[in-house]
Amino acid sequence: MDAERFRGLLTARAPFISVYFEDSHDTEDAATKLDLTWRAVCEQLNRQGADQQLVGEVERAVRELRPPVGKSGRAVIADADGVVLNEHLQAPAASTARLSRLPYLLPIIEHGFEYPNYVLAQVDQTGADITVHADGALRSETIDGGGYPVHKAAGADTPGYGDVQPHVEEAVRKNVRAVAARVTELADPPDLDAVFVVGEVQSRSALLEALPKRITALARELPVGARGHDAGDIQDAIEAECLRRQLENIQDAVQRFTAESGRLSGLAVEGLAAVCAGLSQGAVETLIIGDIGDATVVADADLTVTAPDADMLSDYGAAPEYTLRADEALPWGAIAADAGVVAAGGTIHPADGVAAVLRYPPMASA
Repeated sequence: MDAERFRGLLTARAPFISVYFEDSHDTEDAATKLDLTWRAVCEQLNRQGADQQLVGEVERAVRELRPPVGKSGRAVIADADGVVLNEHLQAPAASTARLSRLPYLLPIIEHGFEYPNYVLAQVDQTGADITVHADGALRSETIDGGGYPVHKAAGADTPGYGDVQPHVEEAVRKNVRAVAARVTELADPPDLDAVFVVGEVQSRSALLEALPKRITALARELPVGARGHDAGDIQDAIEAECLRRQLENIQDAVQRFTAESGRLSGLAVEGLAAVCAGLSQGAVETLIIGDIGDATVVADADLTVTAPDADMLSDYGAAPEYTLRADEALPWGAIAADAGVVAAGGTIHPADGVAAVLRYPPMASA
């Protein structure tokens, strides 16, 4: 998962509340189950000494988010100033309620929806309806290419009228060029990651052919129907594509780790000590987390240097200030280092449950 979506947390104020629970709405008593679940979560937070006002804000977030359809999990993260994240998860999550110095992000990393910034073009022969999803916000517009007619009228080939087919084809091409120009303009910023194309086969193909190669490389056809198709179906198709990309990123990270391990290149490490060293030196490109249980690490006052114990931390010239759960501290370190984070998901079983692909081999401690 791209660390960018969590970077705003780096400037948030501790302590953090991290809440996860099953939020499925596939039975008639779903609302009652939510009440019981929240009561249990609230009791856990109260036992940990959470601020009551902040707990109240978390409860409002829990109850105000639109209920999911079918099986789902829920993630809510709050800092000292209020709720900073409130979203559904792809799968039911184990009930968890933590009050800690760092947020607990692993369930989101493993089960969260990772939406890229994208352009959605619903295209036909007359133009397109375009939606841009950027930084969690949506904006839409309609492109009318101005080319007419786009259909040959019945009887238009009668003597004296001439063949109108070339005019129809040129009108369609004009409209496609207008859509392609706008899609290119919207998709060119470097922070746009994908272009989704919806429409009948002929319209999709024509648009893809008209786009520059650099935009075509970002494009993915969604064969769900014609322009104006049900928005829910289109959203489901986008989510399915996002999930495919997430799984692909996990596979790529695991394959890279395996390959670098086999080459003994020094660009693949595993175990708490080696991964902490890589994070502290900014060398981690992708953090891979499996089952690390209740392991802890120690960190300096700025939370920028971590190690499995105080002796190792002192080797890096840092004084131990905090003892932190590894499942909170390691993702935090990866986010701070602008590294990717993926859940191993049983694909590999590294030492201590954690591994990393590195940008460069870390330096040995003094």
